[in-house]
Amino acid sequence: MPGEEFGVLCWNTQKLTQTLKFQLALSRVLEQFPSLFLLLQEAKFASNNDWYLPQWSYALAPNMQTNRSTYGVITASQYAFTEAQPLLSRHREGMFATHKSYMLSYHPLSDDKSLLIVNVHAINFVRTNHFLRELELLKAELLHHEGPLIVAGDFNVWNRQRRLHLLKFCRSVGLRQANMFDAQHIKTYRQNPLDFIFYRDLGLKEATAIDTTSVSDHNPIYARFVL
Repeated sequence: MPGEEFGVLCWNTQKLTQTLKFQLALSRVLEQFPSLFLLLQEAKFASNNDWYLPQWSYALAPNMQTNRSTYGVITASQYAFTEAQPLLSRHREGMFATHKSYMLSYHPLSDDKSLLIVNVHAINFVRTNHFLRELELLKAELLHHEGPLIVAGDFNVWNRQRRLHLLKFCRSVGLRQANMFDAQHIKTYRQNPLDFIFYRDLGLKEATAIDTTSVSDHNPIYARFVL
């Protein structure tokens, strides 16, 4: 990996990724917060593969598709992928009858290990026990990985029970939370933050929530790590 420090930018884009307003805002944020990895949730991707970041490789985990667009989570990077594993939630969301998607991407390190990045848009509008089962499925994948690990995204933990399930999940796989500077900018519901970055076997240099409230209903969150 080039250098020892790297940035991760995570953003629920509210399906605005094809708009000029979002793309200009993303360019400004990336200038201020240099990132090696970009994790987008609720991304809208044109079916003609018109990717607007030509110098970034990407992997898409779709959960919905029309003739013109595909929706889901996108993990993009300016560093190599060795593997990209899209996953769909087992359950469908009650309101829309759609799955949620996750992306697990592996990136090579110099010691023959790999960095695993997990881009999460957690299931919503289901009973809490369904939410817990989805975390258990993700846990089974993560326990196989021996190297550094980042799990980030929109976890939809809008009540105390969901939040406790998420914290228990993090403890079970050894994840620590990146506590954000300017945390008041993180999207909340009923005073519960929804977006998080968790990590394992990495040093955290900084973490912040970025005010871009005129773009999406979520603000991006950012963390910088050292190997």
